[in-house]
Amino acid sequence: MLNIAVIGLGDISRIHLPIIDDHKNANLVAVCDTDDSLKGQIKDIPFYTDYLDMLDNVPIDCVHICLPHHLHYIVTKACVERGIHVLLEKPLANNVDEGSKIVQLEAGNPDVKICISFQNRFNSSFQNLKKMIDSGLYGEVKGIKGLVAWHRPKEYYDIKPWRGKMDYAGGGVMINQSIHTLDFIQLIGGDILTVRGSVDQLNYHGYEVEDTAVAHIQFQNGATGLYFATNTNAVNSSVEFEVITAKGTFTIKDNILSYTSVDGDKEKLAEDYKLPGKKFYYGASHVKLVDSFYSAIINNTNHYIGAKEAQKSMELIEVIRKSSELHQTMNMEVIANE
Repeated sequence: MLNIAVIGLGDISRIHLPIIDDHKNANLVAVCDTDDSLKGQIKDIPFYTDYLDMLDNVPIDCVHICLPHHLHYIVTKACVERGIHVLLEKPLANNVDEGSKIVQLEAGNPDVKICISFQNRFNSSFQNLKKMIDSGLYGEVKGIKGLVAWHRPKEYYDIKPWRGKMDYAGGGVMINQSIHTLDFIQLIGGDILTVRGSVDQLNYHGYEVEDTAVAHIQFQNGATGLYFATNTNAVNSSVEFEVITAKGTFTIKDNILSYTSVDGDKEKLAEDYKLPGKKFYYGASHVKLVDSFYSAIINNTNHYIGAKEAQKSMELIEVIRKSSELHQTMNMEVIANE
């Protein structure tokens, strides 16, 4: 049985807490948030407002960190230094430099595991897609397309102002809403050669972060990628992910994976389970990710998404942003080696 704690009781913690409560190998021993008015929401569990106080006084095996992005590194560091495993909500950090620090923590503390919540990798649609692409039966990948058209009103930033500040959030639609799509793109496409990107605020709310981003990606294997994400849509439309191969096209849309052959024949291959309610777009694979990470802790394996792996998306965001600032095509290796 693992002793589990949660730091940060905001929106995403409401996904984590029921999973911990239901898990056969987990025992929630403490929670922490600076807002002491939340104390009554978690009954019969020790509540702390100081995470260091909690880490030093409660026997904990693993901490779920559900905090604003700028706190990811310092809180992860405190846990790792105490030998406590970390399940860290995406993104890895608020910028590529802080992400590098977590990667260094991981490398310097091999007995402590740091798992990043890229839970959409566990979606049935994506797992089936990855298996089919890796099989080689459909030929080489020619192109990848990732589209995210969501809606975030001004109130979204007003309620939690950190979301609109670069120093705290590290960005807008790229790092907060569409990082899973960027993760998919690099997982399927492989090593990236160059990126040409453009970042903008189409619906300016007076905040610093971008609401729209587009990029053309050239992979080292010759494939190309198109990425487009925006928070200026009227609604949260389905994320679309498309992989064009030599023999046909795979599409994930409305949480369904389908395949269309070059002859035009279309078939449904897999469908994800969706969460009920308005937050369905969070995805329902946190359960699988948490279970996988707990198993890795118990069995001492490396079957989880580590910091070094999650840093790839941070580097891709950085290169898109730099390309936009400089109005030029950027070499990916330059960003990765900085």
